[in-house]
Amino acid sequence: MGNLKIKMILFDLDGTLLPMDQSTFVKAYFGLLAKKLSSHGYEPEKLIQSIWEGTKEMVLNNGQNSNEQVFWNKMREIYGEQIINDICLFDEYYVQDFDKVQDSCGFNENAKIVVDRAKELGLRVALATNPIFPKIATVKRVKWAGLDVSDFEYFTTYENSKYCKPNIEYYIDILKTLNVNPSECLMVGNDVSEDMIAKELGLQVFLLTDCLINKHNVDISAYPQGTFKDLVLFLEANSNY
Repeated sequence: MGNLKIKMILFDLDGTLLPMDQSTFVKAYFGLLAKKLSSHGYEPEKLIQSIWEGTKEMVLNNGQNSNEQVFWNKMREIYGEQIINDICLFDEYYVQDFDKVQDSCGFNENAKIVVDRAKELGLRVALATNPIFPKIATVKRVKWAGLDVSDFEYFTTYENSKYCKPNIEYYIDILKTLNVNPSECLMVGNDVSEDMIAKELGLQVFLLTDCLINKHNVDISAYPQGTFKDLVLFLEANSNY
């Protein structure tokens, strides 16, 4: 590969720093949320479908509003103004119940090791997790991975983002915020469609294969790839250390 002079790393979270099977996580996440909200008059199946519709709106967000605004506008469209009055119930869920979802995720001590090693190499690190969750849910998921949001100089949430992966505008936006050139930035992720698309913008990429997601079964042979240990070797070979 040669010395690519990496100065900054963008880490994905779910399936990358935080090992998980997406379907198992979603089942646990929605199951607990639906259980809590059902006691307040929300029919579980409709609620889950509504959240999916709100998530789809965030993925299609054109940047006019934050992902948070887009999500709740969709929920208001489905449920009326009452859902806005009940946002506090969703907030309560993240405070009181969301940590139980951790049991549906894995843990890899090498996640913290690789983030710490990146900093030792003088690299800037940010968390480029798909911003479909509120800040509180992201803070908690980072902790489940054995890290803290203070380990990153920036992290994306639905409050501070106007786009979602795999929209290339998501990467344009985060690079602008961080004031970094694409060619000096490495995107590390496990999802071929959502993370490796950053290469189209000129970012370097590394495909973490522990929880690989390749929905379209594309050829991944061209991407630098492997485990956390392979990633550390890649960073050591391609940083200015």
